[in-house]
Amino acid sequence: MAVITTRKEGDLLIVTSDNPPVNALGQAVRAGLTGAIEEAAQDDDVKAVVIRCEGRTFFAGADITEFGKPPLDPWLPEVVNTIEASAKPVVAAIHGTALGGGLEVALGCHYRIAVPSAKLGLPEVKLGILPGAGGTQRLPRIVGVSDALQMIVTGDPIAAKKAADIGLVDRLADENALDADAIAFASDIISNASHPKTSERTDKIAADAKNPGLFEDFKKNNAKRLRGFEAPAACIEAVRAAVELPFEDGVKKERELFTKLVSGDQSKALRHVFFAERAASKIDDIPADTPVIPINKVGVLGAGTMGGGISMNFLSAGIPVTIVEREEAALERGVGIIRKNYERTAARGRMTQKQVDKAMSLLTPTLSYDDVADCDLVIEAVFEDMDVKKDVFNTLDAIVKDGAILATNTSYLNVDEIAAVTKRPEAVIGLHFFSPANIMKLLEIVRGEKTSAPVLKTAMALAKKIKKVAVVAGVCFGFIGNRMLRQRQDQAQVLLLEGAKPWDVDRVLTEFGLPMGPFQMADLAGLDLGWNKETSKSATIREVLCERDRRGQKTGKGFYDYDENRRGSPSKEVEDIIAEFAAKSGNEQRDISDQEILERLLYPMVNEGAKILEEGKAQRASDIDIVWLNGYGWPAYTGGPMFWADMIGLQTIVDGLEKHADRLGADFEISKFLKDKAAKGETFN
Repeated sequence: MAVITTRKEGDLLIVTSDNPPVNALGQAVRAGLTGAIEEAAQDDDVKAVVIRCEGRTFFAGADITEFGKPPLDPWLPEVVNTIEASAKPVVAAIHGTALGGGLEVALGCHYRIAVPSAKLGLPEVKLGILPGAGGTQRLPRIVGVSDALQMIVTGDPIAAKKAADIGLVDRLADENALDADAIAFASDIISNASHPKTSERTDKIAADAKNPGLFEDFKKNNAKRLRGFEAPAACIEAVRAAVELPFEDGVKKERELFTKLVSGDQSKALRHVFFAERAASKIDDIPADTPVIPINKVGVLGAGTMGGGISMNFLSAGIPVTIVEREEAALERGVGIIRKNYERTAARGRMTQKQVDKAMSLLTPTLSYDDVADCDLVIEAVFEDMDVKKDVFNTLDAIVKDGAILATNTSYLNVDEIAAVTKRPEAVIGLHFFSPANIMKLLEIVRGEKTSAPVLKTAMALAKKIKKVAVVAGVCFGFIGNRMLRQRQDQAQVLLLEGAKPWDVDRVLTEFGLPMGPFQMADLAGLDLGWNKETSKSATIREVLCERDRRGQKTGKGFYDYDENRRGSPSKEVEDIIAEFAAKSGNEQRDISDQEILERLLYPMVNEGAKILEEGKAQRASDIDIVWLNGYGWPAYTGGPMFWADMIGLQTIVDGLEKHADRLGADFEISKFLKDKAAKGETFN
């Protein structure tokens, strides 16, 4: 069956794409669109053309599987040019999303009509590239430079109403009558004396050409968001070309920038991330017909920071939550914080008061475990102690209805050991949310030895419903993320004793692209987490700092000294504490290069990731990347720790580990899996 079909309706040619799931602009679609425009040109009875799509969306982008391969004719820029060159007006009828190449097709059309629920955008920057079919040249001509920069450089789509306000959409259609309204619109414009070719418009960019500071201001205002990424700078350069150069020259500049980006490491990494997120949602050994357990009501044990954040995920998705605490004061405080978080979101315009009230109406606070008896899923977010968790699960097993899922939010503990205290280990699973749980995207789904297929599949489906990026992990200490993090944290402490300064260690990681280093992170979280004044024995640097009331940002000093705005600066007192502690420990201080710091912190993490794969605790290397990208702020433009290792070469990792072996600890061992792959010249991904 042809992916592009045509039919005549009066004096209109209706061109339809039916290329599920998202009408991607593959070669057959591109050829079909070109053929349809030629058909219209050759038929004197046709006065205008409407391009529409079947299914749930307008063209949602180029066919990403064609990236990096020789172009197949007709390539997208030619198709867009053919549409724009049509002597007969062409109308794009947009529903769902018009993204990337899809929006570029719409920009090539002379008019655009969209339903109010539609979204339009150029998200190519998120794949490390820029729009390559004239999008950077046509969009500024329609909406002006400011709005074009915002759309192209951030890659964030806009709603149809906003698109209409800025001139990107010419008319809004009735939500349920797009086809009829598009046909009526096309009929209306047939009589127009001329039909605007986007490439010939200058009205929106004429004023912008006189304001060269526009681009520098945009860079300055978005510096933090764009740091480290190559594609946004190229996008800005391309949009500048739309203002400063004739259209044909601007298109050449766009193509030059696109070609450079698409062959670069950052684009390879970001395309890896795109596919990795989709792969992570697949569980390899579960049959497709495995049933999903309906989750209509959730119980959460603990109304603290984690329990409250977990609850908000379900409340925001419209799922009722019963939240349990031991004491009334703690319960009231927890519920109050949930409401305050929602109110803050509403104040920023991201929710309406009606939505806040709706979410809070779904929350049932209680002091009794009995009130979660009828829940379909119960998640404990209690103290991270095995005995405490076993006691909780023993109680839940006796109370909660048969068929319900019992989940632990443990960060490190053995899920199988917890499951063993119940009579239903097949219904027990780990749901490791990351703090703050209502914001962080990652959810590690920990699969116990006896966790059933329906329970695992239900957890994965539920993660999608509450808008989390989920990764399946096996049972091991720390699972995927924290198991690897421990390697980095341990080396960070050793480096201090050898002579590295906390701020040097942190700087190396932030320059690499991470949001903060281990000592900045420790100060933010509080050095006294788990510390007890009565039992403290000055056994670690952290204990000494806490004993001197250097407990992190909250006390104004930790590894760093902080000003009234919580800006940290190096501390002479901390330097002295470390030097004194190192001397007592028999460690000789030395100068340590940035490169050694980087290798000592990151190479052991990659090695641990290899062990996780070797032991089958992660399904695939790309899942490990997704954990670190979404849970720990690993820079997306490197693709994640395992992809980064692939890019610099696994033999480089092995050589570095061997070079530093005498400093990595007596128990350190290089993964056989890593060594074998390196020897064969293979990669993880």
